[in-house]
Amino acid sequence: MTTMYTLTTDEAMTALDDTARLLTPDGCRIADARLDPWVEDLDGAALRGLYRDMAIARRMDAEGVALQRQGHLGLWAPAQGQEAIAVGTARACRADDFLFPSYRELSIAILRGGVPADLVLAWRGEVHSTYDPFELRLASPQIIIGAQTLHAVGYAMGIQRDGGDQVAVTYFGDGASSQGDVNEAMVFASSFTAPVVFVCSNNQWAISEPVAVQSRFPIAGRAPGFGIPSMRVDGNDVLACTAAMRWALEHARRGGGPVFLEAVTYRMGPHTTSDDPTRYRDREELEAWRARDPLTRVEAFLRAAGDLDDETIAAIGREADGLAAQMREAVLTARTRPAIEVFDDVYCEPHTGLEHQRARFAAYLDSFAAEAGSAR
Repeated sequence: MTTMYTLTTDEAMTALDDTARLLTPDGCRIADARLDPWVEDLDGAALRGLYRDMAIARRMDAEGVALQRQGHLGLWAPAQGQEAIAVGTARACRADDFLFPSYRELSIAILRGGVPADLVLAWRGEVHSTYDPFELRLASPQIIIGAQTLHAVGYAMGIQRDGGDQVAVTYFGDGASSQGDVNEAMVFASSFTAPVVFVCSNNQWAISEPVAVQSRFPIAGRAPGFGIPSMRVDGNDVLACTAAMRWALEHARRGGGPVFLEAVTYRMGPHTTSDDPTRYRDREELEAWRARDPLTRVEAFLRAAGDLDDETIAAIGREADGLAAQMREAVLTARTRPAIEVFDDVYCEPHTGLEHQRARFAAYLDSFAAEAGSAR
Protein backbone atom coordinates (compact mmCIF):
# COMPACT_ATOMS: atom_id res chain seq x y z
CA MET A 1 0.00 0.00 0.00
CA THR A 2 1.29 3.46 -0.92
CA THR A 3 1.23 6.09 1.82
CA MET A 4 0.47 9.63 0.70
CA TYR A 5 1.99 12.39 2.80
CA THR A 6 0.47 15.84 2.88
CA LEU A 7 1.87 19.00 4.41
CA THR A 8 -0.60 21.55 5.72
CA THR A 9 0.00 25.24 5.19
CA ASP A 10 0.51 25.75 8.93
CA GLU A 11 3.14 23.01 9.02
CA ALA A 12 4.89 24.48 5.99
CA MET A 13 5.01 27.99 7.42
CA THR A 14 6.46 26.88 10.77
CA ALA A 15 9.64 26.18 8.82
CA LEU A 16 10.33 29.90 8.95
CA ASP A 17 9.85 30.38 12.69
CA ASP A 18 13.48 30.00 13.74
CA THR A 19 15.29 31.36 10.70
CA ALA A 20 17.67 34.31 10.72
CA ARG A 21 16.57 37.20 8.51
CA LEU A 22 17.14 40.88 7.88
CA LEU A 23 14.20 41.72 5.60
CA THR A 24 10.62 40.82 6.42
CA PRO A 25 8.35 39.59 3.62
CA ASP A 26 6.89 43.09 3.28
CA GLY A 27 10.33 44.64 2.90
CA CYS A 28 11.02 46.03 6.38
CA ARG A 29 14.60 45.95 7.68
CA ILE A 30 14.95 44.21 11.02
CA ALA A 31 17.95 43.63 13.27
CA ASP A 32 19.73 40.33 13.80
CA ALA A 33 22.82 40.30 16.00
CA ARG A 34 24.27 37.35 14.10
CA LEU A 35 23.88 38.83 10.63
CA ASP A 36 24.04 42.61 10.98
CA PRO A 37 27.86 42.89 11.29
CA TRP A 38 28.33 41.09 7.98
CA VAL A 39 26.37 43.53 5.81
CA GLU A 40 27.22 46.88 7.38
CA ASP A 41 29.01 47.92 4.17
CA LEU A 42 26.08 47.18 1.84
CA ASP A 43 24.32 50.38 0.80
CA GLY A 44 21.29 50.94 -1.42
CA ALA A 45 23.35 50.63 -4.59
CA ALA A 46 24.75 47.26 -3.51
CA LEU A 47 21.32 45.92 -2.61
CA ARG A 48 19.96 47.26 -5.89
CA GLY A 49 22.64 45.20 -7.62
CA LEU A 50 21.43 42.08 -5.83
CA TYR A 51 17.88 42.89 -6.92
CA ARG A 52 19.10 43.20 -10.51
CA ASP A 53 20.86 39.83 -10.33
CA MET A 54 17.72 38.13 -9.01
CA ALA A 55 15.50 39.78 -11.62
CA ILE A 56 17.80 38.57 -14.38
CA ALA A 57 17.94 35.09 -12.88
CA ARG A 58 14.15 34.88 -12.78
CA ARG A 59 13.72 36.10 -16.35
CA MET A 60 16.26 33.65 -17.72
CA ASP A 61 14.72 30.84 -15.70
CA ALA A 62 11.32 31.63 -17.21
CA GLU A 63 12.89 31.54 -20.67
CA GLY A 64 14.38 28.14 -19.92
CA VAL A 65 10.96 26.80 -18.95
CA ALA A 66 9.41 28.26 -22.12
CA LEU A 67 12.11 26.75 -24.33
CA GLN A 68 11.54 23.32 -22.82
CA ARG A 69 7.77 23.57 -23.17
CA GLN A 70 8.26 24.50 -26.83
CA GLY A 71 10.36 21.40 -27.44
CA HIS A 72 13.77 23.06 -27.72
CA LEU A 73 15.24 21.65 -24.47
CA GLY A 74 15.09 18.17 -23.07
CA LEU A 75 14.55 19.24 -19.48
CA TRP A 76 14.69 22.28 -17.19
CA ALA A 77 14.80 22.62 -13.41
CA PRO A 78 12.88 25.80 -12.50
CA ALA A 79 14.29 28.03 -9.76
CA GLN A 80 11.48 30.57 -9.33
CA GLY A 81 11.36 31.70 -5.72
CA GLN A 82 14.89 30.53 -4.91
CA GLU A 83 16.87 33.33 -6.57
CA ALA A 84 18.00 34.92 -3.29
CA ILE A 85 20.03 31.88 -2.28
CA ALA A 86 22.09 31.59 -5.45
CA VAL A 87 22.58 35.35 -5.82
CA GLY A 88 23.23 36.19 -2.19
CA THR A 89 25.70 33.38 -1.55
CA ALA A 90 27.52 33.57 -4.88
CA ARG A 91 27.98 37.34 -4.67
CA ALA A 92 29.50 36.91 -1.21
CA CYS A 93 32.26 34.67 -2.63
CA ARG A 94 35.64 35.75 -3.89
CA ALA A 95 36.43 35.31 -7.57
CA ASP A 96 38.92 32.52 -6.76
CA ASP A 97 36.55 30.51 -4.57
CA PHE A 98 35.34 27.40 -6.41
CA LEU A 99 31.62 26.64 -6.50
CA PHE A 100 29.97 23.25 -7.04
CA PRO A 101 26.28 23.67 -7.98
CA SER A 102 23.39 21.31 -8.48
CA TYR A 103 21.07 21.74 -11.46
CA ARG A 104 18.98 24.52 -9.87
CA GLU A 105 21.71 27.16 -9.50
CA LEU A 106 22.26 27.83 -13.20
CA SER A 107 22.10 31.59 -12.68
CA ILE A 108 25.45 31.46 -10.87
CA ALA A 109 27.12 30.86 -14.24
CA ILE A 110 26.04 34.34 -15.36
CA LEU A 111 27.18 35.88 -12.08
CA ARG A 112 30.60 34.26 -12.51
CA GLY A 113 31.11 35.59 -16.05
CA GLY A 114 29.35 33.04 -18.23
CA VAL A 115 27.14 33.77 -21.23
CA PRO A 116 23.45 32.91 -21.77
CA ALA A 117 24.28 29.99 -24.07
CA ASP A 118 26.02 28.34 -21.12
CA LEU A 119 22.66 27.80 -19.45
CA VAL A 120 20.95 25.88 -22.23
CA LEU A 121 23.14 23.97 -24.66
CA ALA A 122 23.79 21.08 -22.28
CA TRP A 123 20.04 20.79 -21.60
CA ARG A 124 19.54 20.54 -25.35
CA GLY A 125 22.03 17.69 -25.46
CA GLU A 126 24.44 19.49 -27.74
CA VAL A 127 27.48 19.39 -25.47
CA HIS A 128 28.75 17.55 -22.40
CA SER A 129 29.18 20.88 -20.68
CA THR A 130 29.39 24.46 -21.84
CA TYR A 131 31.63 26.84 -19.95
CA ASP A 132 35.16 26.03 -18.82
CA PRO A 133 34.80 25.22 -15.08
CA PHE A 134 38.30 26.48 -14.34
CA GLU A 135 37.71 29.77 -16.10
CA LEU A 136 34.55 30.56 -14.12
CA ARG A 137 35.68 28.71 -10.99
CA LEU A 138 32.35 26.91 -11.24
CA ALA A 139 31.93 23.18 -11.68
CA SER A 140 29.51 21.85 -14.27
CA PRO A 141 25.99 21.42 -12.80
CA GLN A 142 25.68 18.04 -11.13
CA ILE A 143 22.72 15.84 -11.98
CA ILE A 144 23.62 12.94 -9.69
CA ILE A 145 21.92 14.00 -6.48
CA GLY A 146 24.44 15.09 -3.85
CA ALA A 147 27.58 13.96 -5.68
CA GLN A 148 28.88 17.53 -5.94
CA THR A 149 29.33 17.71 -2.17
CA LEU A 150 32.08 15.09 -2.35
CA HIS A 151 33.72 16.95 -5.22
CA ALA A 152 33.68 20.18 -3.21
CA VAL A 153 35.23 18.59 -0.14
CA GLY A 154 37.93 16.96 -2.25
CA TYR A 155 38.68 20.31 -3.85
CA ALA A 156 38.77 21.98 -0.43
CA MET A 157 41.26 19.39 0.81
CA GLY A 158 43.36 20.22 -2.25
CA ILE A 159 43.28 23.89 -1.26
CA GLN A 160 44.67 22.90 2.12
CA ARG A 161 47.52 20.97 0.57
CA ASP A 162 48.32 23.84 -1.78
CA GLY A 163 48.42 26.27 1.12
CA GLY A 164 45.74 28.55 -0.35
CA ASP A 165 42.99 30.51 1.38
CA GLN A 166 40.21 29.88 -1.13
CA VAL A 167 36.97 28.22 -0.11
CA ALA A 168 34.95 25.55 -1.90
CA VAL A 169 31.17 25.98 -1.87
CA THR A 170 28.63 23.29 -2.66
CA TYR A 171 24.89 23.62 -3.27
CA PHE A 172 22.24 20.94 -2.85
CA GLY A 173 18.58 20.57 -1.91
CA ASP A 174 16.78 19.23 1.12
CA GLY A 175 16.18 15.95 -0.67
CA ALA A 176 19.89 15.51 -1.31
CA SER A 177 20.57 15.86 2.41
CA SER A 178 19.27 12.30 2.79
CA GLN A 179 21.83 10.96 0.32
CA GLY A 180 24.85 9.09 1.59
CA ASP A 181 27.17 11.26 -0.50
CA VAL A 182 26.21 14.39 1.42
CA ASN A 183 26.72 12.77 4.79
CA GLU A 184 30.03 11.23 3.72
CA ALA A 185 31.16 14.62 2.47
CA MET A 186 30.36 16.14 5.85
CA VAL A 187 32.34 13.42 7.63
CA PHE A 188 35.44 14.10 5.52
CA ALA A 189 35.02 17.87 5.71
CA SER A 190 34.84 17.78 9.49
CA SER A 191 37.61 15.22 9.94
CA PHE A 192 40.05 17.21 7.80
CA THR A 193 38.81 20.71 8.76
CA ALA A 194 38.29 21.36 5.06
CA PRO A 195 37.51 24.93 3.94
CA VAL A 196 34.10 24.20 2.44
CA VAL A 197 30.64 25.71 2.85
CA PHE A 198 27.59 23.48 2.44
CA VAL A 199 24.55 25.42 1.19
CA CYS A 200 21.35 23.42 1.54
CA SER A 201 18.36 24.96 -0.22
CA ASN A 202 15.42 23.65 1.76
CA ASN A 203 12.60 24.29 -0.70
CA GLN A 204 10.14 22.12 1.27
CA TRP A 205 9.75 19.39 -1.35
CA ALA A 206 12.07 16.57 -2.40
CA ILE A 207 10.30 15.96 -5.69
CA SER A 208 6.89 14.84 -4.35
CA GLU A 209 7.71 14.25 -0.67
CA PRO A 210 7.57 17.11 1.87
CA VAL A 211 10.67 17.83 3.89
CA ALA A 212 8.84 16.85 7.08
CA VAL A 213 8.90 13.23 5.94
CA GLN A 214 12.68 13.02 5.70
CA SER A 215 13.61 15.50 8.44
CA ARG A 216 11.44 15.91 11.52
CA PHE A 217 13.82 18.57 12.81
CA PRO A 218 15.60 21.41 10.98
CA ILE A 219 18.22 20.13 8.56
CA ALA A 220 20.76 22.60 9.94
CA GLY A 221 20.57 20.69 13.20
CA ARG A 222 22.32 17.71 11.63
CA ALA A 223 25.58 19.53 10.99
CA PRO A 224 26.69 19.94 14.64
CA GLY A 225 26.53 16.15 14.93
CA PHE A 226 29.39 16.11 12.43
CA GLY A 227 31.21 18.84 14.32
CA ILE A 228 30.19 21.48 11.78
CA PRO A 229 28.74 24.84 12.85
CA SER A 230 25.51 25.74 11.11
CA MET A 231 22.93 28.47 10.62
CA ARG A 232 19.34 28.43 9.45
CA VAL A 233 18.63 31.46 7.31
CA ASP A 234 15.63 32.81 5.41
CA GLY A 235 16.38 31.72 1.86
CA ASN A 236 13.97 34.31 0.45
CA ASP A 237 15.95 37.16 2.03
CA VAL A 238 18.93 37.98 -0.21
CA LEU A 239 20.45 40.30 2.39
CA ALA A 240 20.37 37.56 5.03
CA CYS A 241 21.78 35.02 2.57
CA THR A 242 24.66 37.37 1.79
CA ALA A 243 25.37 37.98 5.47
CA ALA A 244 25.23 34.30 6.42
CA MET A 245 27.50 33.38 3.54
CA ARG A 246 30.04 36.03 4.47
CA TRP A 247 30.13 34.63 7.99
CA ALA A 248 30.52 31.08 6.69
CA LEU A 249 33.26 32.01 4.22
CA GLU A 250 35.26 33.88 6.86
CA HIS A 251 35.03 30.93 9.22
CA ALA A 252 36.26 28.51 6.55
CA ARG A 253 38.88 30.88 5.14
CA ARG A 254 40.62 31.47 8.47
CA GLY A 255 41.03 27.75 9.10
CA GLY A 256 37.90 27.08 11.13
CA GLY A 257 36.77 24.27 8.86
CA PRO A 258 33.43 23.60 7.19
CA VAL A 259 30.15 25.46 7.73
CA PHE A 260 26.60 24.37 6.96
CA LEU A 261 23.88 26.80 5.87
CA GLU A 262 20.25 25.76 5.58
CA ALA A 263 18.43 28.34 3.46
CA VAL A 264 14.69 27.97 3.98
CA THR A 265 12.77 28.71 0.80
CA TYR A 266 10.08 27.24 -1.42
CA ARG A 267 10.01 25.71 -4.87
CA MET A 268 7.27 27.68 -6.62
CA GLY A 269 7.31 25.59 -9.77
CA PRO A 270 7.73 21.89 -10.51
CA HIS A 271 10.78 19.91 -9.48
CA THR A 272 11.65 19.76 -13.15
CA THR A 273 9.56 20.32 -16.25
CA SER A 274 8.70 16.60 -16.21
CA ASP A 275 6.92 17.01 -12.85
CA ASP A 276 3.33 18.03 -12.01
CA PRO A 277 3.31 19.58 -8.51
CA THR A 278 -0.48 19.97 -8.50
CA ARG A 279 -0.66 16.25 -7.79
CA TYR A 280 0.97 16.51 -4.36
CA ARG A 281 0.58 20.04 -2.96
CA ASP A 282 -2.31 22.45 -2.59
CA ARG A 283 -2.77 25.95 -3.92
CA GLU A 284 -3.16 27.47 -0.45
CA GLU A 285 0.39 26.47 0.44
CA LEU A 286 1.72 27.89 -2.82
CA GLU A 287 0.00 31.23 -2.31
CA ALA A 288 1.21 31.50 1.27
CA TRP A 289 4.79 31.27 0.06
CA ARG A 290 4.17 33.56 -2.90
CA ALA A 291 3.69 36.35 -0.37
CA ARG A 292 7.31 35.79 0.71
CA ASP A 293 8.75 36.36 -2.76
CA PRO A 294 12.46 37.29 -2.58
CA LEU A 295 12.23 39.95 -5.31
CA THR A 296 9.18 41.81 -4.07
CA ARG A 297 10.56 42.18 -0.55
CA VAL A 298 13.80 43.74 -1.81
CA GLU A 299 11.85 45.95 -4.19
CA ALA A 300 9.64 47.16 -1.34
CA PHE A 301 12.66 47.91 0.85
CA LEU A 302 14.51 49.79 -1.88
CA ARG A 303 11.46 51.78 -2.96
CA ALA A 304 10.81 52.87 0.63
CA ALA A 305 14.42 54.01 0.92
CA GLY A 306 14.26 55.89 -2.37
CA ASP A 307 16.88 53.62 -3.96
CA LEU A 308 14.66 52.08 -6.66
CA ASP A 309 12.11 53.52 -9.06
CA ASP A 310 10.02 52.45 -12.05
CA GLU A 311 12.61 53.66 -14.52
CA THR A 312 15.36 51.55 -12.98
CA ILE A 313 13.10 48.51 -12.81
CA ALA A 314 12.21 48.95 -16.47
CA ALA A 315 15.89 49.20 -17.40
CA ILE A 316 16.66 46.00 -15.50
CA GLY A 317 13.76 44.33 -17.27
CA ARG A 318 15.13 45.32 -20.67
CA GLU A 319 18.56 43.98 -19.73
CA ALA A 320 17.01 40.71 -18.57
CA ASP A 321 14.96 40.42 -21.76
CA GLY A 322 18.12 40.92 -23.81
CA LEU A 323 19.93 38.11 -22.02
CA ALA A 324 16.89 35.84 -22.36
CA ALA A 325 16.84 36.59 -26.10
CA GLN A 326 20.48 35.51 -26.30
CA MET A 327 19.53 32.24 -24.60
CA ARG A 328 16.80 31.62 -27.12
CA GLU A 329 19.06 32.52 -30.04
CA ALA A 330 21.72 30.10 -28.79
CA VAL A 331 19.17 27.28 -28.71
CA LEU A 332 17.52 28.01 -32.04
CA THR A 333 20.82 28.34 -33.90
CA ALA A 334 22.58 25.42 -32.19
CA ARG A 335 24.15 22.87 -34.51
CA THR A 336 23.30 19.31 -33.62
CA ARG A 337 26.54 17.45 -33.96
CA PRO A 338 26.82 14.10 -35.73
CA ALA A 339 26.01 11.29 -33.31
CA ILE A 340 29.53 9.83 -33.56
CA GLU A 341 30.91 12.97 -31.89
CA VAL A 342 29.44 11.85 -28.57
CA PHE A 343 32.86 10.31 -27.96
CA ASP A 344 34.70 13.60 -28.42
CA ASP A 345 36.02 15.37 -25.34
CA VAL A 346 35.24 12.47 -23.01
CA TYR A 347 38.90 11.91 -22.19
CA CYS A 348 41.90 14.21 -22.50
CA GLU A 349 43.77 11.56 -24.51
CA PRO A 350 42.35 8.81 -26.76
CA HIS A 351 42.76 5.20 -25.67
CA THR A 352 42.03 1.78 -27.16
CA GLY A 353 38.85 1.17 -25.15
CA LEU A 354 37.30 4.39 -26.37
CA GLU A 355 38.36 3.75 -29.96
CA HIS A 356 36.80 0.30 -29.81
CA GLN A 357 33.51 1.78 -28.61
CA ARG A 358 33.67 4.44 -31.31
CA ALA A 359 34.20 1.80 -34.02
CA ARG A 360 31.25 -0.27 -32.81
CA PHE A 361 28.99 2.76 -32.65
CA ALA A 362 30.11 3.87 -36.12
CA ALA A 363 29.21 0.43 -37.49
CA TYR A 364 25.82 0.70 -35.78
CA LEU A 365 25.17 4.10 -37.39
CA ASP A 366 26.32 2.80 -40.77
CA SER A 367 23.79 -0.02 -40.54
CA PHE A 368 20.96 2.49 -40.83
CA ALA A 369 22.42 3.90 -44.04
CA ALA A 370 22.77 0.38 -45.42
CA GLU A 371 19.14 -0.46 -44.57
CA ALA A 372 17.93 2.75 -46.21
CA GLY A 373 19.92 1.93 -49.35
CA SER A 374 18.52 -1.59 -49.61
CA ALA A 375 14.98 -0.33 -49.13
CA ARG A 376 15.37 1.87 -52.20
